[in-house]
Amino acid sequence: MIQLKEVSKIYTIGDECVYALDHASMQIKEGEFVSIIGPSGSGKSTMMNIIGCLDTADEGEYILDGISIEQYSETELARIRNKKIGFIFQNFNLLPKLTAEENVELPLIYQRIKTSERRKRVREALEKVELSHRMHHCPTELSGGQQQRVAIARALVTAPSLFLADEPTGNLDSKTGVEIMKLFHELHEMGNTIVLITHDNGVADEAERKIRIHDGKVKEVTV
Repeated sequence: MIQLKEVSKIYTIGDECVYALDHASMQIKEGEFVSIIGPSGSGKSTMMNIIGCLDTADEGEYILDGISIEQYSETELARIRNKKIGFIFQNFNLLPKLTAEENVELPLIYQRIKTSERRKRVREALEKVELSHRMHHCPTELSGGQQQRVAIARALVTAPSLFLADEPTGNLDSKTGVEIMKLFHELHEMGNTIVLITHDNGVADEAERKIRIHDGKVKEVTV
């Protein structure tokens, strides 16, 4: 499903070229649960942005579902981000003035799904994360764990083929983090592909495969 071939991302700082990713290569098959682990500044976020089609590589090739990303137009990349990839962020990225239901519904509005179908899918997504009883509450009325469940439901609602999670337990206490990881295992058991980016070894160890990134270089780790 995901193939990075000698991918580099280079930033110019003054007279110096800094490699955020340095000829990184890896493969992730459909249905795998993979963690990408590394310290702050290692290149994790850059890799997530490239995998999620939020940014492009300066060198190398990124192949998604057998097609090189370079072959897609900006409109097609936007469609991929909206339909193929479910993003889950450390800071939840919920809109504060919208209810849980309305936050989850947003990607379906962008897809121009009709209202009756949207409401059905939103309720099903919130039921899967056990939060349908809080669907009319705004983010400020929810705990951190509940907000992350809403974020997961928002990712779920478009039925993506890939879940891309960036430090999903980073802002949660350990008990809530365990509950969120249980949700990821359930998503994986349903056949979803999950790429989880983290600095936490304990979280990374829960994946089937672990890929370490350090100073932009990628290395497979035996779990």
